[in-house]
Amino acid sequence: MPSNLFTPIQVGNCHLLNRIVFAPLTRCRNVKTVPSDLQVTHYAQRGQDPGTLLISEATMISEKSGGYLGHENLPGIWSSEQTEGWRKVVQAVHDAKSFMFIQLWDLGRASDPETIKALGYDRVSASDHYTEDGKNFVRGLEVKEIKERVDFYVQAAQNAIQAGADGVEIHAANGYLPDQFLRWNTNTRNDEYGGSVEKRARFVFEIVAAVVAQVGQKKTSIRLSPWTRFGDMAVDEHKSREQFEYVVTQLQTQYPDLAYIHVIEGRTDGHQDLEVPQWMNNDWIQNIWKGPIIRAGGYTPESAVAEAQTNDRTLVAFGRMFTSNPDLVDRVRHGKALTKYDRSTFYTQTGEGYVDWKNAD
Repeated sequence: MPSNLFTPIQVGNCHLLNRIVFAPLTRCRNVKTVPSDLQVTHYAQRGQDPGTLLISEATMISEKSGGYLGHENLPGIWSSEQTEGWRKVVQAVHDAKSFMFIQLWDLGRASDPETIKALGYDRVSASDHYTEDGKNFVRGLEVKEIKERVDFYVQAAQNAIQAGADGVEIHAANGYLPDQFLRWNTNTRNDEYGGSVEKRARFVFEIVAAVVAQVGQKKTSIRLSPWTRFGDMAVDEHKSREQFEYVVTQLQTQYPDLAYIHVIEGRTDGHQDLEVPQWMNNDWIQNIWKGPIIRAGGYTPESAVAEAQTNDRTLVAFGRMFTSNPDLVDRVRHGKALTKYDRSTFYTQTGEGYVDWKNAD
């Protein structure tokens, strides 16, 4: 019996020939927020198996949405120069006969205090609060600013499609701004954007609605991480399930033709793998969401094959092992050994550990 991992599937407007997905990975190879020639080569290498889906590294939707350390080495999608940079990357992936979604990113309070200040902006989130050390104030967005952020997503989505991308992924995971609105510890508002499960989800659904209106459901997707503690996000067996079950249920009801939902497993928390209790699983999502679902976080070739067999809608994303195996799809398909990744080159600015990995013989 052939593995589902290597059977075709329709994702949005993309007819994929396998279910292995290149996960979004920040790698710091941009030049003043513009994608570089290194990225053109890097993404093309990982799209070499025709019909593969690649998701871009997290891409800032505006300068206000950035402020990460090394800000200038991270990509944006708000300017014409950035859009043209992404056009070259996407074209290289298309030339390899694969597909690419661009992930839309707003850091919110995950920005570095000094970096965002140097850019001339406040460090913001869903609500006013001080960081755990009590030293850095985070300002809650005003309603008019929330509307502005939604507009940033719309413009970024439009730019991504103009760059030739097959779709966009709204990054609502890993403790970034949309996720900060979903969590009760970072969202203590008592207006229309906080105070209940439904109100905490309002910002996310305003983003989804606006992006869908701009590019269509089939070119829109979303990434969620119900169990992540990354960025000091609160996790609770019952509260988290209630919040994210509402989000997924409403996505199914209102936007059943989204390209996919992308979920991060509880066993992965930022840069490390964890031992987690059984209740930290995402199996329930595929019982609510009836479209394609990408599952990411610590998968091996063996566990990916097993996961893909659970239903005909599952895809599996690989991150770290894709960094060192540009031909990962072929290696997994034929049971070839994988090359161990080199963490020391993950966030450098050269081609070493980025475009110099070789295919298996």
